[in-house]
Amino acid sequence: MAGKLDGKRIAILATDGFEQSELLEPRKALSNAGAKVEVVAPHSGAIQGMRHFDKGDAVPVDRTLDEARGDDYDGLVLPGGVANPDQLRVDQRAVRFARSFFDGRKPVAVICHGPWTLVEADVVRGRTMTSWPSLQTDLRNAGARWVDQEVVVDSGLVSSRKPDDLPAFCSKMVEEFAEGRHTGQRAAQ
Repeated sequence: MAGKLDGKRIAILATDGFEQSELLEPRKALSNAGAKVEVVAPHSGAIQGMRHFDKGDAVPVDRTLDEARGDDYDGLVLPGGVANPDQLRVDQRAVRFARSFFDGRKPVAVICHGPWTLVEADVVRGRTMTSWPSLQTDLRNAGARWVDQEVVVDSGLVSSRKPDDLPAFCSKMVEEFAEGRHTGQRAAQ
């Protein structure tokens, strides 16, 4: 995969309570493919990871939401964990940041509970997606078609269910990010 993403700048939007593997493994895959990856969070310093219910490692924040602009990035990753997207979806800066990637027709990769932020951004209507099973009703209510698959790609939107799906998720994420802008990747009107 080395070199596929040379010159690309990718944002990982997360906050305290992210599922550790769902941030670290995509970040590693993106970096290995040549991308410059930045962790964007609501606050500076570090954000606390989780390994399911156990406290994991803290990850340094590269930019705060007040400093980051979607225009500065070529793609977005939204890891899961329960607390992480639950906090992000009530932070209007995070919702605007996520929506800006759809407005710019840029690829987005989301896993597990991460779609909660996209539901709040009103960008899933008409999309086929997957997620952690408990989000299927939320996604359907927001207008998405939910399917139970390892990885789903819909016009630059890559989604997966859980940490076990990370190999397929990372592979498709790198592929979509290498492709760049997608004509079908836009916010709902």
